[in-house]
Amino acid sequence: MENTNFEEQQNRKAEKVENISINIEDETQEVIDEQDLSDDSSVENASSEKSKKSFFGKKKESELDIAKQQLVESNAKAAEIHDKYIRLYSEFDNFRKRTQKEKLDLIMHASEDLILTLLPVIDDLERALANIDDSEEMVAVKEGITLIYQKVIRLLQQKGLKPIEAKEKIFDTDFHEAITIIPLPEGVEPNSVIEEVEKGYMLNDKVIRYSKVVIAK
Repeated sequence: MENTNFEEQQNRKAEKVENISINIEDETQEVIDEQDLSDDSSVENASSEKSKKSFFGKKKESELDIAKQQLVESNAKAAEIHDKYIRLYSEFDNFRKRTQKEKLDLIMHASEDLILTLLPVIDDLERALANIDDSEEMVAVKEGITLIYQKVIRLLQQKGLKPIEAKEKIFDTDFHEAITIIPLPEGVEPNSVIEEVEKGYMLNDKVIRYSKVVIAK
């Protein structure tokens, strides 16, 4: 009987030891499995992180290349604009110098045509002055001077010159310059020009000399 109890006790101890061993093996396997999963996750994370770095690195390189290309294009366009500006400035400077020269020539030779027109009148005056002492008739001298005067007027009228009508006209500041004001005579309209002291002239509808007049008020 005692032997039977002893064997049972030994069998129970052996079962406990076996169960403990099984539990230890199971727990060890779970730890190993968890470690494997952790390692796999670490590998995946590392791979993902590397992939991300590679993607963003390529993206930054691409943006840098685009920026470099844009800078090259901008520099080329700026150089082109600068070249156009230099050419335009040079053309404008040449045009300005040419215009100034033409203007100076025009000013210097503007009266050439008029002088050439008046030279025959000077010839007539010289002949009249040369013969005035030998003339016995003042009437003939007066007629000769009158003809020369009329010739001058015709030549100047052909150039656009015309006298301003002033005497017995109403005073007009656009054409007249009052040098004296006298009391209004009887029967005379106020602001009328009584006397023309110096004749005024217009050249092609532009007043070049105002008529100096005496007006009544």
